[in-house]
Amino acid sequence: MAYHKVNADQRAQGHSPYLDSDELQGTALELEWDMEKELEEPGFDHFRLDSAAQPHLGNSQSPDLDLEPIQPSSSPKGRFQRLQEDPDYVSHYTRQAPKSHRCSFFRLLKVFCTASILFIFGIVIGYYARKKCPSPPASPEPNNPHIYHEILKEIKAENIQRIYRDLLEFPREEDADIAVRILAQWRSQGLEDVQLLNYSVLLDLPGPSSNTVTLHSTGECFYPSGQQCSTDPKTLQSQDLLYSYAAYSAKGTLEAELVDVQYGTMEDLIRVQATTNVTKKIALLKLGQSPLLYKLSLLEDAGFGGVLLYTDPCDLPKTADLADKAFMVSLNSGGDPSTPGYASIDGSYRQNRLNLTTLLVQPISAVLARKLISLPEDTAPKDRCTPLQQPAAGKKTVSLNIQSVTSYKTISNVIGYLKGAVFPDRYVIIGSHHSTLKGYGGQGWASSTAVITALLQALMAKVQRGWRPDRTLLFCSWGGTALGNVGSYEWAEDLRSVLQRNAVAYVSLHNPVTGNSTLHPVASPSLQQLAAESQSFNCVEKARCPASNVSSVQIQGDSDYFINHLGVPATQFSYEDVKASENSSFLSEALFPVHATKTEELDPSFSLHETIAKLTGQVTLQIATDPVLPFNALDIALEVQNSLKGDEAGVPQLLAVASQLRDTAELFQSDEMRPANDPQERAPVRVRMLNDVLQGLEKSFLLHQAPPGLYRILNARSCALESGIGALKALPKI
Repeated sequence: MAYHKVNADQRAQGHSPYLDSDELQGTALELEWDMEKELEEPGFDHFRLDSAAQPHLGNSQSPDLDLEPIQPSSSPKGRFQRLQEDPDYVSHYTRQAPKSHRCSFFRLLKVFCTASILFIFGIVIGYYARKKCPSPPASPEPNNPHIYHEILKEIKAENIQRIYRDLLEFPREEDADIAVRILAQWRSQGLEDVQLLNYSVLLDLPGPSSNTVTLHSTGECFYPSGQQCSTDPKTLQSQDLLYSYAAYSAKGTLEAELVDVQYGTMEDLIRVQATTNVTKKIALLKLGQSPLLYKLSLLEDAGFGGVLLYTDPCDLPKTADLADKAFMVSLNSGGDPSTPGYASIDGSYRQNRLNLTTLLVQPISAVLARKLISLPEDTAPKDRCTPLQQPAAGKKTVSLNIQSVTSYKTISNVIGYLKGAVFPDRYVIIGSHHSTLKGYGGQGWASSTAVITALLQALMAKVQRGWRPDRTLLFCSWGGTALGNVGSYEWAEDLRSVLQRNAVAYVSLHNPVTGNSTLHPVASPSLQQLAAESQSFNCVEKARCPASNVSSVQIQGDSDYFINHLGVPATQFSYEDVKASENSSFLSEALFPVHATKTEELDPSFSLHETIAKLTGQVTLQIATDPVLPFNALDIALEVQNSLKGDEAGVPQLLAVASQLRDTAELFQSDEMRPANDPQERAPVRVRMLNDVLQGLEKSFLLHQAPPGLYRILNARSCALESGIGALKALPKI
């Protein structure tokens, strides 16, 4: 037998009884082969091991030899199982157990039938589920101009006009009344998430009677518009007179000499102080050329006690008849004065800040200014204008009486969300306002609200057909704008950390039509190229939008907090009659009575409103849907360089750093922006990182402190030069 034969061969060869592992493995393999061979022989059923009952042969004294005798088994199968359980066993021959072909066939048929039934059942379920709840179609290429055209063609002038008239017909007593109406209107358009947010804030409102100015030499008393004081009850209750005031001015009475300081620039003050002691005097100040709060801070530091503020007719549009109109201004730099830097929510600490300046400030008309300095009526031709100026020998003493009332009132914001499909945590904010002061500020609030509602309506029509922007759109209607952008400040202060991280851009609709002669696009440096390109996309009247130059002057209105505190790029389109320049832009700080600027007289067909809505929509869509944010880093560097030209102190050092910044920006544009804008080279992770860099570009230029009323962005021309070098050197490498 095989077992004895193997042992006999080993003894015959004279091997040592001690087998190493290789010999043991070879022996096991030979044994396996002999057993398989014998199992195949006929008559196997009677097979018996001869040595089954005999003790194991070989050297029993050897402790290393561990050949286990093969035990008898009830079937040959058991022998192979024991051999195969050995981890060192390697089979060279595999014999398939005999199977029934008939069973295998039926088993395969059963599996095939089951799979077919499940497959058909799944198709039926999917068909009816898709029919009942259709999934939204996949969005086309996000930056496809065809998509923009489909959305913007839904914006029509007649629709804006209808919304505008509906808003004016609504009886409104408080700020919250119109906010509730806007909320209902936006919800009816299908906007998913619309909220009404209320804040209790400290407002400075007119007193029971109008402020007055009295000429000491004659004893004549005048209202801010130039009318002589009257005891007629109708005159005393006139809204135009009551609301001709400076909100948050100091209250009281001051009698002093009137000093003409022109525009109140540093040069003007140096000239005046060289010849006059200005302590506790009243300054006669022109609006324009620089922010009002900045000029008032200079006058306060110089020692003035009061200010009479007016607009020179030479700075106003020729078509505007505002010489005999007083106006309203706010001395609030932004937000609730009782909670500076934090939101006016339940539990907030309230500070006692009834006055924001020690100056008694009163806006007056140009007609009254002429009377106070004893200038004759202007007889110059209409095509020539002579600026107002006090004669050298014409000293005047006036008495100024100011009374206004501070109290806590509720203002409301309306915030609507259209969630983005790809980057829902990135916000593009479109802002309008619904706040005005009973007849002041014109009808700009209704114009602003009508444009943003028409834009929302066009977008929601596309959303209902399955389209969505990549980034989330926030539609905001702010309250308290006329008194210092109170609503936008309170909302942004409450969500500062979220907005600082996620806000991408702010698109402003603050008073879109205040004239009909000039398209005035304004943008932060990184958005200037986009604003310029958008003008050629759609223009209702080509003659009225001839690719105007985009300026980077300060944007007025509710974009202030987003630009100056969060470093968010902003842009705005508007029609004006004033030439687009830095000096004239600050004239919009004055709010004239409603009848002085009737919107329907400026744009009877509402075609200008349609143009502003489409330009705003074009910019918004590109920012919200382009894979790579359409920001230009090189324009920031160029703006910094242009801001430094013409200045003297420290220019060589600053220009050297600015030149280095420009080189870095050019390299960034060529090495990073170009590949990212190519769909074949675009990598999603790299695009996300690039967008984060672009989103934070202007944040790198925020100054910690800036003079009142001035931009905190370094690349604004009005920023202090001495702060420039530190901020530029601290700028992180792109």
